[in-house]
Amino acid sequence: MFGLMSLLPLHICKPHIYFSLSIFSFSSVSDLQEEGKNAINSPMNPSAVDIHPEDTLLEENEERTMIDPNSKEDPKFKELIKVLIDWINDVLVEERIIVKQLEEDLYDGQVLQKLLEKLADRKLNVAEVTQSEIGQKQKLQTVLEAVHDLLRPHGWTIKWNVDSIHGKNLISILHLLVALAMHFRAPIRLPEHVSVQVVVVRKREGLLQTTHVTEELTTTTEMMMGRFERDAFDTLFDHAPDKLSVVKKSLITFVNKHLNKLNLEVTELETQFADGVYLVLLMGLLEDYFVPLHNFYLTPESFDQKVHNVSFAFELMQDGGLKKPKARPEGMDITCVFELWQMMDNKMQIEDFSFSSTDVVNLDLKSTLRVLYNLFTKYKNVE
Repeated sequence: MFGLMSLLPLHICKPHIYFSLSIFSFSSVSDLQEEGKNAINSPMNPSAVDIHPEDTLLEENEERTMIDPNSKEDPKFKELIKVLIDWINDVLVEERIIVKQLEEDLYDGQVLQKLLEKLADRKLNVAEVTQSEIGQKQKLQTVLEAVHDLLRPHGWTIKWNVDSIHGKNLISILHLLVALAMHFRAPIRLPEHVSVQVVVVRKREGLLQTTHVTEELTTTTEMMMGRFERDAFDTLFDHAPDKLSVVKKSLITFVNKHLNKLNLEVTELETQFADGVYLVLLMGLLEDYFVPLHNFYLTPESFDQKVHNVSFAFELMQDGGLKKPKARPEGMDITCVFELWQMMDNKMQIEDFSFSSTDVVNLDLKSTLRVLYNLFTKYKNVE
């Protein structure tokens, strides 16, 4: 008991306990703090968690969370943080803002404000600089309300609030950033299936209790993007992977039939269409016209240039009579994956396929296959 009492504010301790603590040496106090941590870290816990004394100063029914140290060392967790930091810095490069640590740089709302304003192309009515805690939380409240207005209509579950963000809760900050990245279709590839072990410390009837829970930060890209409707390619990937190679070979044969006219050849669908160059050239060949070189980047170097090329190719496809890609599939009537495998049974409504320019640039094979199948069904008889 004394070990835990030493971790509580002295003003709530009994007078004789206060006196007894005052006669202990500094090393004895450290021993008591260590005892308190040991009491919290139950032997049943899978790993010892470094809980600081200040994390145990809880009011009744209050709780705090912290990430298990082993989870912090998970390569996918580290990759998620790096990808998000790089994305924020890319978005805010013109603001000359450089984020190095998510908890320390985002908690006061200043960076989040600039990030949302840039992504949503709107100005928030908040003070530019706030030093006081009250001012920071007021800014956070305004920023998060704007975020919620954007996300809630699309079914996002809100897993953060003003107190958790301002309290530098990394889990809450990551949930927020992942939601923003997915909502605004950030040109990044988040690692999939990232989860962490979280230690929850609660105070109940004067006693500290700990539990371990698994917190899922990312699922699959398609699930996070809200693509809950499935199409033939989803079924093909999940249930007929043996036929996937057949489909790919059929599409490679189709595109090379035309690209060979320019002495070009495709061997890898996953990568060779990602910069958009072959898509643009292919459209010119299929529609029998020359695409002026100043309309696209023949040797794109940046991500934005690749997105430009793919988007331009989509415009050419629309000019050729193809439907504009939708943000989400809307209930395709797929009779059988075998129709896709055969490739000659043009029974699927091609306008129901979903893809975007960033999907293709991000090496999303399913999206690339959808684009090429889109072209195949319209131009398969073109010589």
